[in-house]
Amino acid sequence: MVGFGPGSKEDMTYRAREAIASADVVIGYTTYIKLVADLLEGKEVIRKGMTEEIDRCVEAYEQAKMGKVVALVSSGDIGIYGMAGPTYEVLFQSGWRPGDDIEVEVVTGSTALSACSSLVGAPLTHDFCSISLSDLLTPWPVIANRLLAAARADFVVALYNPKSGRRTQQIVEAQRILLQYRKADTPVAIVKSAYRRRQSILMVRLDEMAECDIGMLSTVLIGNSSTFVRDNLMITPRGYANKYDKLTGEAHEGERAGRSLSIGLTGWKSCVRSYLRDSPGSSLQAVVKYFDMPFEEILSAIHGAVAEDTAGNYLAIPVRDPVLLLNEVRNWGQLRAVVRSEGAVGEMMLDGADLNLHGERLSLETKNFHLHVDWGRIVHAWLVIRTGQNHGVYFMGNQGEVVFTLALVRQNGGFDTAAERGYRQAWERLGVTRETGHECA
Repeated sequence: MVGFGPGSKEDMTYRAREAIASADVVIGYTTYIKLVADLLEGKEVIRKGMTEEIDRCVEAYEQAKMGKVVALVSSGDIGIYGMAGPTYEVLFQSGWRPGDDIEVEVVTGSTALSACSSLVGAPLTHDFCSISLSDLLTPWPVIANRLLAAARADFVVALYNPKSGRRTQQIVEAQRILLQYRKADTPVAIVKSAYRRRQSILMVRLDEMAECDIGMLSTVLIGNSSTFVRDNLMITPRGYANKYDKLTGEAHEGERAGRSLSIGLTGWKSCVRSYLRDSPGSSLQAVVKYFDMPFEEILSAIHGAVAEDTAGNYLAIPVRDPVLLLNEVRNWGQLRAVVRSEGAVGEMMLDGADLNLHGERLSLETKNFHLHVDWGRIVHAWLVIRTGQNHGVYFMGNQGEVVFTLALVRQNGGFDTAAERGYRQAWERLGVTRETGHECA
């Protein structure tokens, strides 16, 4: 399986040329075959159409079983949105295994995002992701969720398969989603046929992107919040200015070369704890909003507190098994349940013994209300104490969000003695320590 890069001979690796030269049979999409036509003299060539990807894989395997050396070719890197994946699927389904008589090798090539990036400057110098807008094989809701996640996380985004003759609205939808989190003037580079005869490059703003000439031969590079254009070059800073006065200058106060930023992982969590110490009246919801981070990241920062770096009046510890914790909760008597949804917060008093787990559904039904929670969403649980105010249990979803909470009920200025004892025992038995990851002794 040979990825020969964008198509120009100068950008083809020596290994790719060698693999094609040593092949008896070359198989590929018609357009790809044309790009390497001058390397195919004296070889058997099998051309396949746009929708015949699996046919190419099967044909390559059949030819190899006849003892021939086969080059299944593709532009770019054959392992990135290429034929390597389906070829391995066909091989495994046919009974092939590594070490069999037929040897399989993937020859890497320069993929579209790196080729296009080199033509417009350095837009991929920091974290980036690639997303294909083709919904021929991937449901659109999956693509939309990936766009949302990438936009919110401030990735530079490379869009593959952005538009075709029939798929014209996907790029419009992508623009709409990205504009929820990106400024209208975010730089965008549209590169068509990189390093080929009809190469074209267009630099525009994000709010202009969908109106541009974009097709299946285009790759769209969308900057993040720090990407800029200067002298028609699109640059995403690596972040050196966060640490050094100048590129070759001294480190900023509090920063050290070769060490994490002061606002790196440990520094950021310390900032959360400092905020909680300085703002003792802040609720966890307010802290989440202030830092614009998932709820569980805030709880993780609280969990890292030590004597010289406390989290104010908060303590938090993760629980390994939410089901075991739920079993403990049933013995705590009266509880206050809080369930949050878009734009609404529901609070109700209940008895822990009445919580019933049936498969992936947690239910409580009384004559006054019904509570139903999708337990299948629950992946983590935390015990959280706000000293003197609250002893709670937070059940979390897989995006770090709070699905629902349960809290001990305060009466006459304090908690029920038996319930508080049960809570403390659960903390000791089920909590996971920060240092070792083992349950607390």
